[in-house]
Amino acid sequence: MEWSEWLVVMSDLNPRITVEAGKMGGKPCIRGLRITVYDLASYLASGMTEDEILNEFPYLEKEDFQAVYEFFASIPERIAVLEASR
Repeated sequence: MEWSEWLVVMSDLNPRITVEAGKMGGKPCIRGLRITVYDLASYLASGMTEDEILNEFPYLEKEDFQAVYEFFASIPERIAVLEASR
């Protein structure tokens, strides 16, 4: 399985996570917006609260955070599957 295929599999976890080849370099994004899953996770990791992020980016929705949490929680499982298929 190629890296790009792995990202598409990851996007199947939650419909709020989208992967488009021509958008944001093919990185997983929130609902097709120009904000990546990694951007949102970085804001959280820097200490911003969900409410602070929602105030800064009013086009985001509370449910977007759950999609990001699910995305990162599944990475170890997806890597194990990827490596087993090689």
